[in-house]
Amino acid sequence: MRDVTPDVPAPHRRTFLKYTGALGAAAAVSASLSACSSGPESTNDTGGGDSGANRTLTAVIGYGNDGSWDPTQTASAFCMAANHHIYEGLLDTDPISREPYAALATEVPKDPDGTSWRFTLRAGATFHDGKPVTADDVVFVFERILDPDTQTLAKGFFASWLKEVRKIDAQNVELVLKFPFPDGLSRLTLAKIMPKHVFSKPGAWDDAIKGKAIGSGPYRQTAHHPKSNTAFEAFDGYNGPRKPAFRKMNWLTIVDAAPRVAKISGSSAGAQIADNIPYANIAQLESSGLTVAGGAGMNNLFLMFNTRHKPFDDVRVRQALHYAIDTEKMVEVALKGHGKPSSSFLDESNPSYRRAKTVYDYDPDKAKALLKEAGVKGLSIDILAVNVSWIVDCLPTVKASWDAIGVKTTLSPQETTAVFTKMDQKQDYQVVAAASNPNQFGLDADLIMHYNYGPENLWMQYTRWAGDPVAKALFRDMDRATREPDPEKKKAMVQDYIDVVAEQAVLYPVVHNELMTAWDPKQLSGIRAQPYPGINLLQAKWA
Repeated sequence: MRDVTPDVPAPHRRTFLKYTGALGAAAAVSASLSACSSGPESTNDTGGGDSGANRTLTAVIGYGNDGSWDPTQTASAFCMAANHHIYEGLLDTDPISREPYAALATEVPKDPDGTSWRFTLRAGATFHDGKPVTADDVVFVFERILDPDTQTLAKGFFASWLKEVRKIDAQNVELVLKFPFPDGLSRLTLAKIMPKHVFSKPGAWDDAIKGKAIGSGPYRQTAHHPKSNTAFEAFDGYNGPRKPAFRKMNWLTIVDAAPRVAKISGSSAGAQIADNIPYANIAQLESSGLTVAGGAGMNNLFLMFNTRHKPFDDVRVRQALHYAIDTEKMVEVALKGHGKPSSSFLDESNPSYRRAKTVYDYDPDKAKALLKEAGVKGLSIDILAVNVSWIVDCLPTVKASWDAIGVKTTLSPQETTAVFTKMDQKQDYQVVAAASNPNQFGLDADLIMHYNYGPENLWMQYTRWAGDPVAKALFRDMDRATREPDPEKKKAMVQDYIDVVAEQAVLYPVVHNELMTAWDPKQLSGIRAQPYPGINLLQAKWA
C-alpha cells in the first residue's frame, strides 16, 4: 500500500500531525448557518432551555477542532470523530471491533476476496441539505481520492489496491480492485461520501478544510467555532442503521488537562463525557461517581532518529539508546501503570501482533557496550519533543536513563506545530520524541505499517532513511505482503518485516499506553472507551 502521509500537502501536514492521535495527543449545514466562524466564540450552543430527552449532550474533547474537516484529508482527532457522526461511507466500522457494517450501502459484499464489489445505495438516503445521495456522489469522492494529481491523505488508504469506481446507475456502483484485498472493506469508512453538488464548486474543498460539513449521517453540524466548540443536531431525514439518540450535541475543545477535567467534575459539571483523561485524575473522577475506562491500542511514545546526523546513522547507536531506557519505570511513574513497554511495533492486542525478534528490554550494560562497539563516546543529545502532557511526563525517564549511560541529554519540549515545522523545513535535529496512534484509521497491520514506513512516506523523509539499502529491501517486502492473498501468509510476512523495523529502530515505539474516557453513567449509557482519540456516540443514549 502506498503510504498515507506523503500525499498530504505541506501546509496541511502540520495540521494533520498536530491534531491526530498521531501526535497527541492528533457547513452549509442549513441555509441559515455559516460554514464556520473565525472563533473562538461561544461554547454554549446548547439550544436554549431544552430538557429531558431533548436536552443537549455536552462532550469535552482533548484535541483541537481547528484542523482540517475535509474527510479526504483530515487526520484531526476531533474532526475525524465528528465526521463519523456527520458523514457515512458505503460501509462504516464498529468503533471498537472495527468490523464493517452497511452504512450508505445496503449490505456488506458477500465475497470479500473478490476483485469487484457492487453496492446498492440505501433507498431514500439524503444529504443534510435535502438532496438525494446518488451514485454520482460516490464516484465523485473516489475519483478525488484516486486522482494522481490531487494530493489527499485518503489516497494512501486506497490507491495501492483500488483501480476505479464505476457508476452502474443512479443507485448502484461498482468498485474494481487491482487484486483481492479483503482488508479494503473496513477501509471504506475512510471514504466518506460527500455531495457532489456542494463540493465540486470552486473553493469548496477549502471550505471543507475550514469546517463546512454536509453529509448524510445521523447528525448535522449546526455551529462551528474553531478553538472553542462544534455543535450538532439530529438529522430528521436520516434513515440509516444508527439513529441519533441525542436531539442536540455540543462538543467543546479543551486541550489543557486541568480545565478539561474540571468541566466534567463536581456537582456543577458542565459535560457528561470527556476523552483524554489524565491518569492522575482517574481516582478523583471515579470517587465522584463517574465511570473511567481505558482503551489499549496503538497509542505510543516513539523515538525518531535523523539518520543523516551522525552517529544516528549507525544502527548500534539507535539500539543502544532504546536499550538504555527504563521502560518499566516509565510505565510506573509517568503512565501510572496504564501502558506496556513495546515488544513490537504493533501493540499486543493487534490481531497481527507477534513479539519481535529484537525487544528493547531495559539493559544499560548492553547499551554501553553497543556505544563502545560503535566507537561513540561523549555523546550529547537534545531531544526535540512535542509538549503533549503525557509525553512530557515520560521525558524525564528518558533523560535519566541516557544520562546514566554517559549520554548528556537535554529535553526540548515544544508545541507540536513548532516541532513539525522544523521537520517540514528539513532543519537539522538529532532525536524527536512524539506520540502516534494510527488506530484511528483502522486495525489492519498493512495500513499501520505503511502509515509509518514507505519509500515516499513523510516520516521516512523526516528520518532521511528511505534511501538506505535495508530500507529499500524493507519496502519491497512490505509491498509483497500487501499483495499476498492468503491471510495467514500475509500475517507472517508482516510479522517478518516488522522484525526488520524493530532491529533498525529508525522510528520505533518505546511504550504503548491506554487512552482514558470518563462519563456520567447516571446520564449516559452505551458508551465504550475506544483506544484512539475522540469519542463515538452512534450507539450511546440517555440513561
